[in-house]
Amino acid sequence: MKTAAVLADDASYRPSEDEEFMNERQLEYFKQKLNAWKEDILRESRETLSHLQKETENHPDLADRASSETDRALELRTRDRQRKLISKIDEALRRIEDGSYGYCEETGEPIGLGRLEARPIATLSLEAQERHERRERVHRDD
Repeated sequence: MKTAAVLADDASYRPSEDEEFMNERQLEYFKQKLNAWKEDILRESRETLSHLQKETENHPDLADRASSETDRALELRTRDRQRKLISKIDEALRRIEDGSYGYCEETGEPIGLGRLEARPIATLSLEAQERHERRERVHRDD
């Protein structure tokens, strides 16, 4: 793909409001961003697995053992959250392929480049997300 080559040569590229929304270059930019994020998570997971396999020693001191178990539990919870994040990244990559990436699932309007830059897995525009959170808060408070 020609666009991928252009992006690979221009690491300083950032999507701009001056361009057509979700043009080929922007889509390729977000695809690369999502794939890099996913690869970072997978690399961290491999490192965690390796660390947990090495960290099998039995601590004679009760406080050391408790601290080690707490660290392990926290690490596993973090990895579980990241496993769910990988699923969301894969969904975003599918949306890039089917042409729906960057558009709000609720309104169909563009999500906005700033929001996508900050949260490339976003499926709702900022306004729709705020409405969603207000509704959740009302239901939670009831």
